[in-house]
Amino acid sequence: MVDVKNNEISLPDYIDHGLRLLSVGLNPSIPSVKLGFYFANPRNRFWKAFNQARVIGAEVTPTKNIHKQLLEQYGIGFTDVAKRASSMGHELRAADFKTDAPKLREKIERYKPELVWFNGKVAMNKFMYYSYGVKHDWQWGFNNIDDLISKVFISPNPSPANAAYSLDMLVSYYKKLKC
Repeated sequence: MVDVKNNEISLPDYIDHGLRLLSVGLNPSIPSVKLGFYFANPRNRFWKAFNQARVIGAEVTPTKNIHKQLLEQYGIGFTDVAKRASSMGHELRAADFKTDAPKLREKIERYKPELVWFNGKVAMNKFMYYSYGVKHDWQWGFNNIDDLISKVFISPNPSPANAAYSLDMLVSYYKKLKC
């Protein structure tokens, strides 16, 4: 058995040239790593909101193969700011972001997705601070950022720990991402 808490495994990046949309989470959850796909916790609202918003015009079933399908058929990629799996985001350390956020910056600069979609302001804040040294009060939705070649979109984190934002609110943001 793999000890997920000690970062022996994580989720792979699903990134390639020609991306229309790159979904960026804070870090993988332990259920996601164990099941092999992003947002796998059954209480996480990402896939419900994604399907209700009809981001790709059809419903998808989240499985280990969903990311490859979305990448190849729709130009949608997935990654995280920090790659270490945890039960909750507050378990991450500054060292996780110091190591991984600059790597994400390099990937964004190399692959140049049309739109980088941050799932939560914390993910955006950690990425910008540890990649560019920038602190800012980002807005929900589209943000113009001179340092990034890609457009940026921020939606509330779909984690069950972020219950302040309803499923309907998530869907309203996700609808702005339709392919």
